[in-house]
Amino acid sequence: MSLQQHRAEFPYLAGKAYFNYGGQGTMPRSAIAALQDANIRFQELGPFSSAANSWIVQEGNLTRAAIAKELGTTADTITLTEDVSVGCNIALWGIDWQAGDHILLTDCEHQGIVAAVQELQRRFDLKVSVCPLLETLNSGDPSAIVEQFLQPNTRLFVVSHILWNTGQVLPLQEMVEICHARSVQVLVDAAQSVGVLPLNLTELNADFYAFTGHKWWCGAAGVGALYVRPEARETLHPTFIGWRSVITDASGQPTRFQPDGRVFEIATSAIPLYPALREAIAFHQPFAEARYGMICDRSAYLWQRLKALPSVQCLKTSAPASGLVSFQLENGKHPQLVQYLEARNFFLRVILNPNCVRACVHYFTTEEEIDALAHAIEEFL
Repeated sequence: MSLQQHRAEFPYLAGKAYFNYGGQGTMPRSAIAALQDANIRFQELGPFSSAANSWIVQEGNLTRAAIAKELGTTADTITLTEDVSVGCNIALWGIDWQAGDHILLTDCEHQGIVAAVQELQRRFDLKVSVCPLLETLNSGDPSAIVEQFLQPNTRLFVVSHILWNTGQVLPLQEMVEICHARSVQVLVDAAQSVGVLPLNLTELNADFYAFTGHKWWCGAAGVGALYVRPEARETLHPTFIGWRSVITDASGQPTRFQPDGRVFEIATSAIPLYPALREAIAFHQPFAEARYGMICDRSAYLWQRLKALPSVQCLKTSAPASGLVSFQLENGKHPQLVQYLEARNFFLRVILNPNCVRACVHYFTTEEEIDALAHAIEEFL
């Protein structure tokens, strides 16, 4: 299949130029069909029948296996969740915190994660500090800064693999090694890295890696996952508990927790989302080896086109190594620009910190779309 044919399998890209994959991807035809078929199948089986229950278990097993294969790990390390925030909260609330423990954040984390850490700080009398990684966007050593900000009582470092606001790709494996040498665990917000970077979570060695299927994988909203490193699983306790978390005896009473990633799953989920996610993952396979390079090529092209516009400044002084391209206008009219563009079927978003506009390109974004976007921004200016 050519890239043009491949792109044509996204029926709802017609008539629009979509640059919001970092927020939510559009779904390919096969994933939409899988979602519809699964909803029908569930109703045919009888939603609360033994056949439906067997189907639910099978769908969970197949989906964990598909995710694990894509990310270089094993199915037992994967917990199915709803989204990145749920995955991060499983890790954040599952640690046995003691008063005075320290959490280190970066200054580029999503507000949902920052708010969760603030609530942990309030409830357990924790110490929280922030290391300044935003300043390393164009120069500097982010790993050295992390090492500098670790404290003797640091229990957890919370970081994004790709920063959601600037598109910077952090040297995560190096950071993990630094933290592990100090007995500090690492929680990774992987919202912008899964589906973009070539990943092997076993080699990466982060303790907790939370991600979603609805962004760069282009799956349906409402299903994601959390990877827990096998050595870290025993240090994490389940906060939310449901029938999927436990093993029961002959009388239906819980006797112990599941021995793998299922221990952090809860109860009823939208199971038809699972085959839709698997179809979305499979859809990208023809371009699996080339995908990241193609994303970087398109990102560089967009960066060059924006850099050439008067009154536009890209945050990065070199082409981004991800699909996120953030830029600022001299007049600061970022919300007005996004509204102007959306009225013309160009879809971007505003980021508040740093104050900028973010455009996202995928491997199937075309140069024609990028040229048209640059022209529309120039007209606005």
